[in-house]
Amino acid sequence: MDIRCMESYKKLGLNIAYYRKANGLSQEKLAELVGISRTHMSRIETAECAVSLDVVFLICSALSITPDKLFSFRD
Repeated sequence: MDIRCMESYKKLGLNIAYYRKANGLSQEKLAELVGISRTHMSRIETAECAVSLDVVFLICSALSITPDKLFSFRD
């Protein structure tokens, strides 16, 4: 992961966590719906790893939101 993108990954992770909680889902349940491990979901939400667009799109589908919601960063 490029250090120059770290802040964006943090904001993306926060948005994923926000919409996950708004949908009443645990990390484990969202990870199951997406087809990844709970540990991987945790690492995505805490910006400990990069995330592919495939996984972003699967997360959006599981959360019933459009990708722009996850990439709409609040300051």
